[in-house]
Amino acid sequence: MNTDTLRYRLLDAQLALAREKQRAVILLLTGHAVTHKGEVVNRLNHWLENRHTEVHALGPSSEEQARPYWWRYWRRVPDRGRIGIFIHGWYGDALFARAERRLSPGAFQDRLAEIRAFEAELAAEGVVLLKLWTDIGRREQRRHLTDLQQDPARAWQVGVSEWQRHGQHAVIEAIGRTLRDDTEAPHAPWQRLPFHDPAEQLTRVGRALLAALETPPEPPAATLARRPEESPGTPSLGRASAAVAERLDKVAYRERLAKGQARLAANAREVARRRIPVVIAFEGHDAAGKGGSIHRVTAALDARQYRVHRIGAPSDEELALPWGWRFWRRLPADGRIAIFDRSWYGRVLVERVEGLASEAQWRRGYGEIHHFEQQLVAHGGVLIKLFLAIDKDEQLRRFEARAATPHKRHKLTDEDWRNRERWDDYQAAIDEMFARTHVPGAEWSLVACDDKRRARLAVLEQVNERLEARLASAV
Repeated sequence: MNTDTLRYRLLDAQLALAREKQRAVILLLTGHAVTHKGEVVNRLNHWLENRHTEVHALGPSSEEQARPYWWRYWRRVPDRGRIGIFIHGWYGDALFARAERRLSPGAFQDRLAEIRAFEAELAAEGVVLLKLWTDIGRREQRRHLTDLQQDPARAWQVGVSEWQRHGQHAVIEAIGRTLRDDTEAPHAPWQRLPFHDPAEQLTRVGRALLAALETPPEPPAATLARRPEESPGTPSLGRASAAVAERLDKVAYRERLAKGQARLAANAREVARRRIPVVIAFEGHDAAGKGGSIHRVTAALDARQYRVHRIGAPSDEELALPWGWRFWRRLPADGRIAIFDRSWYGRVLVERVEGLASEAQWRRGYGEIHHFEQQLVAHGGVLIKLFLAIDKDEQLRRFEARAATPHKRHKLTDEDWRNRERWDDYQAAIDEMFARTHVPGAEWSLVACDDKRRARLAVLEQVNERLEARLASAV
């Protein structure tokens, strides 16, 4: 195939991708220094329709450093119909950090495990992954560096970092071999590109991209997260006691509420001062009082410090991207608080029970949730997961009260009644969710909510206890 034919076929395949919007493509180039990666990407971008292409070759910004590591890449995942091109990307981060000993051997292996999980999630969501390693021998690299440095028109391409990478050639070669071996997968294969002149490199990259566009790999098989050993500390609706012996009177409630909110306000100020990010996820039965509890939490906070995210059906934009994108993009910066009214647990609750996700998708969701929450905690954040529970009779009473109250009728929907008909299915899904996702650092707190006043105080107490535990451990 000559160059012109390749270029036209590549453009046709890209336009078909954009028109069909069934999948996205990620092309990632990494490897040794001065192997024409930047020049090849520039030329390739002229071959392609750049309205459907995104190129990323940036170091982490201060905004990205204030969030979990993978946030910077999740926010750049291309939506269906587009091609995302990454120069080095997550592989360059791991490769050079290990070469410079900023990552220990153990931390490097942990990063490779994260990469495998990230790529498996992308592939399962319809993202085609094309990973290219650019090779060059040490002597040839030195000759090329010298030639570039002696050419006035190209000398700007050579700096201290390029010579540093040359000095690390053997180290990068060894680390790169481990990196490729440990992240090779049918859905994310590696291809090695020997060093050639830019025109030949462009042809090779173009052919590889065309093959990826025309014959996407099979998505990875669904995997189920390892089920933790169930212990007395694992919540269970069957063990929860929703009955309240005595309703809390209004005077006592207001006194305790004021104390709990004052305590939360002080903890939130300290969290902000120490730049600790906080994520609070609210799940629960319909009519359990999530909105009222959230309001009592936010009433104690500075409006500049927090944001409430109400998670419902995904938008068209969210449907065009992998499932996890809409949660990663909402993560708070260091020192800020994100409150989720419903959360990523919809995948294993409502999407599971209502058939909105296939069994393969919701079963895979446990592992994806574990990876997501693990990254929050590893970044130093506080993850507080609250499940607000009521019994079936109390739910019916609240539904009927809403229906009879004009200013509350909007809260009651046909979906609420439909969910109630699947009560037993939801109970089973909730208990399995607890069993599979109640792990150290990401524990569930089960709050009995038949008495709204006691429930709101219990929510404040749980949030305060978790924040105070984190602040004490950071001293």
